[in-house]
Amino acid sequence: MTSLLRNTRRALAAVTVVAVSGSTVLVTPAAAAPSTGPVIAEVYGGGGNSGAHLTQDFVELVTVGGTAADLTGMSVQYLPASPTANSRWQATALSGSVEPGARYLVGEAKSGGGTAELPAPEAAGSINMAAASGTVALVEGTTPLTCRTADDCAADSRIVDLVGYGSAVVRETGPAPAGSNTTSVHRPGLVDTDDNAADFAAGSPTPENSKGEGPGEPGGGVTDTRIHDVQGSTRTSPLAGKVVRVPGIVTAARTFGSARGFWLQDPESDNDPRTSEGIFVVTGSVTPAVAVGDAVAVTGAVAEYRPASGSPTTTELTSATWTTASRGNELPDALAITEDTVPDQYVAEPGGSIESRPLEPSKYALDFWAAHDGELISIVDARAVGGTTAYNELYVTTKPNEHPTARGGSVYLGYHETNSGIVKVQSLIPFSERPFPPANVGDVLTGITSGPVEYSQFGGYTVQASILGELKDNGLVREVTRPQKGGELAVATYNVENLSAVDEQAKFDGLASGIVKHLSSPDIVTLEEIQDNNGPAGANDGVVAADQTLKRFVDAIVAAGGPRYEWRQIDPQDMTDGGQPGGNIRVGFLFNPKRVSFVDRPGGGATTAVDVVAENNGKPHLSMSPGRVDPGNTAWQNSRKPLAGEFVFQGKAVFVVANHFASKGGDQSVHGINQPPNRSSEVQRGQQAEVLRAFIDKLLAADPKANVVVAGDLNDYQFSPTLQTLTQGGALTALIDTLPENERYSYVFEGRSQALDHILVSRTPRRVDYDVVHINSEFAVQSSDHDPQIVRFQPGN
Repeated sequence: MTSLLRNTRRALAAVTVVAVSGSTVLVTPAAAAPSTGPVIAEVYGGGGNSGAHLTQDFVELVTVGGTAADLTGMSVQYLPASPTANSRWQATALSGSVEPGARYLVGEAKSGGGTAELPAPEAAGSINMAAASGTVALVEGTTPLTCRTADDCAADSRIVDLVGYGSAVVRETGPAPAGSNTTSVHRPGLVDTDDNAADFAAGSPTPENSKGEGPGEPGGGVTDTRIHDVQGSTRTSPLAGKVVRVPGIVTAARTFGSARGFWLQDPESDNDPRTSEGIFVVTGSVTPAVAVGDAVAVTGAVAEYRPASGSPTTTELTSATWTTASRGNELPDALAITEDTVPDQYVAEPGGSIESRPLEPSKYALDFWAAHDGELISIVDARAVGGTTAYNELYVTTKPNEHPTARGGSVYLGYHETNSGIVKVQSLIPFSERPFPPANVGDVLTGITSGPVEYSQFGGYTVQASILGELKDNGLVREVTRPQKGGELAVATYNVENLSAVDEQAKFDGLASGIVKHLSSPDIVTLEEIQDNNGPAGANDGVVAADQTLKRFVDAIVAAGGPRYEWRQIDPQDMTDGGQPGGNIRVGFLFNPKRVSFVDRPGGGATTAVDVVAENNGKPHLSMSPGRVDPGNTAWQNSRKPLAGEFVFQGKAVFVVANHFASKGGDQSVHGINQPPNRSSEVQRGQQAEVLRAFIDKLLAADPKANVVVAGDLNDYQFSPTLQTLTQGGALTALIDTLPENERYSYVFEGRSQALDHILVSRTPRRVDYDVVHINSEFAVQSSDHDPQIVRFQPGN
C-alpha cells in the first residue's frame, strides 16, 4: 500500500483518491475559487500494464455543486504528454449525471495485465492513456479538441476541467504528479484552484462508480466502520488495504510541509485500551480543506506507513475524500498524561519482532503510545530533557523523577533502563505565527501542551502540538571547570563535530571559548572530528592535510585569551576513515608547549603502526611519536585510527592515546519493532577495544607504572562490552564510573543523557580529579554536539 515518506527533519510519496457517497455538502477551501459543477477527480493510465493490479485505465468525475451535474452530451478526452503536429485528442462520450457526493466512472482501454476488474462504469471508452504522463480534459460536446498548448487550451471555452500529469505540456498552471502502473493521480478533498500541481497528488488507484462499488466488488467496495476497528489491537490494522468510511471529529491539521493531512478522532470509544480512537488522514502536499471541530465522514484506503526499515508502522487513511456533517463541534477530551500514566517498563523483549503482538498498554510504554497513536493527549508543565534541535523538535519527560540528571535531564544508565517517560514534541502551529521555542535542558513548557500522537523514525512517539505551552527559561548555564594547579597535568578530550578550515568563524570562536573559558586551557587536548582543509566539499580530491583547520583553531584560541597551542596529528589516507565523505576526519593533539613537552620521534604515517620499545631501565618509549595504533588492522576499516603520543610533564613521561571509535550507524532503534534491538555496530567497536587494549597491555607490560591516558569519543556507553574490554582487570579505570550516576553523560540523544566520550587512566596517576564539562549537549545553541571532559592528576613513577 502506498504511504507517505515523511521527513519531520521528509518527502512525499504517493496518495490517491477514493469515493465518497452520501448527500452531505463537500468541503472546499475558503481560499480557493470553487468549481460549481463537474470536475475530474482521478486519472489512471496504468491499467493492464506490468505490475498493475487493475486491468483497465479509467477517469473518475465528481461534482462540487449542490445539485446533480448533467453530463449528457459531454466527453472525456485525452492528449499525449508531448503533443506533436500529428497528435490528436481522443474522446469518450458521456451520458447521465453525477450526484453530489457520488462518483462517475469512465472506463478506458483494457490490457492483458492486472487481476482486478473495474466496477461497472457509467461510461465506456477505449482510450489507451499513458501511465506516467498525459492530459485529460472534461469537455462540453464530443467533437475532439484541437488545442495542443496550455495557452490554446485555456482559451477554449468548451473545456470544463483539465488535468495534465507528469511531464504534460498541456496542464492547468503546473502539472500534477506523474502516475505509474501502480499509481493514479487524484484530487484530495476535491480542491480546485486551477493549478494541477497544487490540486492533485499521486497514489494507489481506487476507482468507484456511482453505486459506491470498488474494483472487483459489485454491490459495494467501501466498508463503513469505526476508527478503533481500523486501528485494531496490534501495531498494524486488520483492515490494511481495504477502503473504509469512518466518522469522527477533526482534532488537528498539519497545513505546511509535504506531509500534510489531518487527525480524526471518534468521540465514541469502544472502551478497549488497546485500540486507538484517532487516525491520520493523508493529503500529501495539498492543504486539507477542513477545520478543527468539523464532524466528517472520511473515505480512504487503510495504509501502514513505515518510515524506515525496522520502525513501527502508523495506520493511516490515504487516497482520502470526505463529507462534512457539521462544524464547530467540541473536541474529544485529550488524554491527560501524568507522572503515573505511562508504564515504567519500556517494551517487551521477545527476541524478535513485536509488530504482531497484542498491545499491552498498561504494561509497556511503547505499547501505550502505539495504543494512542492518532489520539489527542495533553501534558502539563513538560520539562525539557534535551535542547531544541535544528529540526524544531524538543524532548520532554512525562516522569520528572525518572533518572533525573543533576541539571534537569534524564540519564541513560543501562540497556534495560530506557527512560519510558520521554516523548518528543513538535508544533503544528506555523512558525510564522509562533516560532518554535529554543529550550535548554531543564526549561519547562508551562501550562498545557496538547496534540495528537504520531510515530517518527527520528525520536519515536511524538506529540504534534496544536497547543504549545509557554517556555520558562530555568537558567541553565554552561559549566566552567577549575584551572589546573602547578603540579597537575590537565588532559582534556573534545569532539569538535566536523571542524574544517571552511567553517564559519563563529564555530571556531565557540570551540575556542570552550577550550579557554570552560576548560581553563588544558595542557593537552585530544581532538576528534578534525577534518581536512576543505572539508566534505573536497570528496575524492586527494586533499587530506588539516594544517589550515588546526591553524585557524589555534589562532581562535589565542584570540580568546588562551595559549598558543602546538598540534600533532597524522593525515589519513583519502576517504578511508569514515565520517562525512571527503572530510577525512581524524584525531589529533593540542598541547601547551609552555607547560608540557611533546616527544617527537619520526616514522609515523597513515599506515605505519606504532610500537612499544622496552628499555633496560624499565622506562619504555614509543617507536614513533605520534604514531597510529595498528592502522592496518581490519578493526579500523572505515574508521578513525587511534593516535598515540609521548609527552613529558615536569620530567615524567605520560603516554596519551586519542581515539574515535566506529559510529553507532546501523544499530536498530530502541523504539523499533525488533526487541531487544540489534546493536550491530558494537561488533566493530568490540574489535577496536581489543586492539587498543593489546597496545595498552604491551605498554604496561614494559612499565607497569607508566602514566597512561586513553581519551576520546568511544561511541559507547560505560556499561557496554566495549568499555568492559578496556577496563577488565583494572589496568585502566573509566573515570565516568567515578561520578555519581546522575552526572554520567557527555551527549544527549533523543532526550537521553548518555556517556559516549571517555577518559581512562592507568593505576599510576595520583590525585586524579575528573570533570565532564557540560557546555553543548544540553543546549539549543551548540558549538559541538558533544561535551568536553578533563582529567587533572599528578603523574607518578
